[in-house]
Amino acid sequence: MPKRKPIRGGGGKRSGGFVLTFLTGLAVGGLITFVLLRAPQESQAPAPASRSVAAQTKDTSDRAPARAKAVVARQASLVRPSAIRRTHARSLLSQGEARHPDVRPTVSSNDDLSKPAIAIVIDDLGNDAQATRVAIALPSTVTLSFLPYPDSTPELAREAVRAGHQVLVHVPMEPEGGDDPGPMALRTDLTAPEIVRRLDWDLARVPGFSGINNHMGSKFTADVGALTPVVEELSRRHVFFFDSRTTAGSQVVELARRFGVASAARDVFLDDADSQTTVNGQLDLLARRASEDGTAIAIGHPHPETLAALKAWFGANASEKFALVPVSVAIALKSRRQTANSG
Repeated sequence: MPKRKPIRGGGGKRSGGFVLTFLTGLAVGGLITFVLLRAPQESQAPAPASRSVAAQTKDTSDRAPARAKAVVARQASLVRPSAIRRTHARSLLSQGEARHPDVRPTVSSNDDLSKPAIAIVIDDLGNDAQATRVAIALPSTVTLSFLPYPDSTPELAREAVRAGHQVLVHVPMEPEGGDDPGPMALRTDLTAPEIVRRLDWDLARVPGFSGINNHMGSKFTADVGALTPVVEELSRRHVFFFDSRTTAGSQVVELARRFGVASAARDVFLDDADSQTTVNGQLDLLARRASEDGTAIAIGHPHPETLAALKAWFGANASEKFALVPVSVAIALKSRRQTANSG
């Protein structure tokens, strides 16, 4: 029987090499196909991304800081009260301050009612920083009222609050005649929503306020229709309205109380004339009114003569004869007395 030749593995090696080559080619081909198929999709990917960038840009613009928006709006004379209000709220919270205390005028057990009560309000503050700081240096029972529109008002109002003063917003209102009460003034020809919008702006400009009083306003405060949205908003906020009483025809006190807003009127102007002698005479009148009626409220302004006269008056131990109180306490005392008299 012839011998069989041994089978060599050369053919197996060639077969295995062929299979390996085939599989490698298949894998490479699949990879190329995958890349080719993916390429169109990836080339389209930037479109959604660019839309996302546009959306993010819009969102960023919408969330731009309210202070920046307010500055731009102010430069264009188109102030947005809501933006300014949010700005002040954040600013006050960052300093641990309330936006404004919920002050409903009351008389506490700490108020000495055995003596006639006197409240002194200095308004027109904010325009002159130096004069305003002199007023802030007066005893803390002096109430300080700030015009809303001066750039320095927010910081000066904070200083007044930190010094212990009660702070008011000196809201500009339309007078009789052609005098200009200032930006964002309340006018009788405005719609109710616009009056409230302007009032909101005014309030937002004075951190820590407890109430308001009118700057000018002889025409506006005599108009019940124009006043109504103001007292409605003050009622909602639990804010009192001290009537500067720039006209004998003012409807402020009667209308405010009808809406549950605490209110009383000024008794004496200290400085109709800029002389220390005049101011001293008016301080004497204030003392007589307080002695006769039990409570009296005066308004003065940050004139050098007025501030000097007040400094001397306080230094002469005025507190020994009178209870020197913030205007909110004087309003409560006047309201109590008037209610008792009418009952």
